[in-house]
Amino acid sequence: MRAIAVFLETIRDQAAFEAYRSRVLPTLEPFGGRFIVRGGAFTVIEGAIPQKRIVMIEFPSRAAAEGWYGSDAYQAILPMRRRAGDCDAFIIDAVD
Repeated sequence: MRAIAVFLETIRDQAAFEAYRSRVLPTLEPFGGRFIVRGGAFTVIEGAIPQKRIVMIEFPSRAAAEGWYGSDAYQAILPMRRRAGDCDAFIIDAVD
């Protein structure tokens, strides 16, 4: 079953974020990850979304998503994202 990693981000340091963003794509490829949402405008239709940026990455399985997040390649750049701002993140199963 496919899985989606969801990130709700508030960017506080754009330069740090750009440094992270320029390095993340190669970390996804070995795990079959692909961006399905990468920022962009959104319309809140219920409740309140305090974060400024939404990112969703699709993986072929939950194991692939968890493998990517825990990989040496991603862990090496994760401190860059953490310096860039605040983030809530989770992995959720997709509907096939």
